[in-house]
Amino acid sequence: MSGTRSIASKSPAQRAGILCNDPQFQKFAAIRSGLPGQQFNATATAEYLRTVCGIITRRDLDLRGTAFQKFEALRTDFDAWRGRIASPRQ
Repeated sequence: MSGTRSIASKSPAQRAGILCNDPQFQKFAAIRSGLPGQQFNATATAEYLRTVCGIITRRDLDLRGTAFQKFEALRTDFDAWRGRIASPRQ
């Protein structure tokens, strides 16, 4: 449980960095980019995240504006995709 708390205590930019290194999220990003059966590397996944959130750098997520909301929606979609929640937020 302490690992969960330590991730939750990180800034949005730090959480995005952790997410981009997650092999499951790398696969999710590739699928969402129209490449089923593929898996992105961390660099391609970071580019995907920046594109989806409309940001230049992951630090922009720390401003907690529209980009942060898009990031949270993306995380929800990912959690639904991997079966951690019933369905994505609308």
